[in-house]
Amino acid sequence: MERLPGILKKNHLSVTDSRKKILELFLSSPGALAHADIEKNTGEIFDRVTVYRTLQTFVEKGIIHNIPTTDNSILYALCKQDCEAGHHHDNHVHFICDACNKTICLDDVTIPEVKLPQGFKPKHAEMVVYGLCGDCK
Repeated sequence: MERLPGILKKNHLSVTDSRKKILELFLSSPGALAHADIEKNTGEIFDRVTVYRTLQTFVEKGIIHNIPTTDNSILYALCKQDCEAGHHHDNHVHFICDACNKTICLDDVTIPEVKLPQGFKPKHAEMVVYGLCGDCK
């Protein structure tokens, strides 16, 4: 995992064991991860607060992004575009499988432009599509 130190250094972050381990989980995961997933994979090594702070730092630096869910829990996924601190460029659709609950970033499917009334200025848009993934169809 040569990319790990490069991603952290590019974002002006210290290369710590917790950051390396959590970033490694995102790099090896095909879909989004919940806080509980990350805790389960690092719980013996890092406490809940360390995991939470690492996730918040990664979001702030544009390394990962949040994904909305119907139950108001937070899922996280690796940013694949050139996101940066304080500004995410993840203008893609998220897909949640009704059968297996896997959440997948559809990087090649962009959120359609929404024409707002005059005087309105959009700040952020999210789109989630629900259905059956390729494994569950």
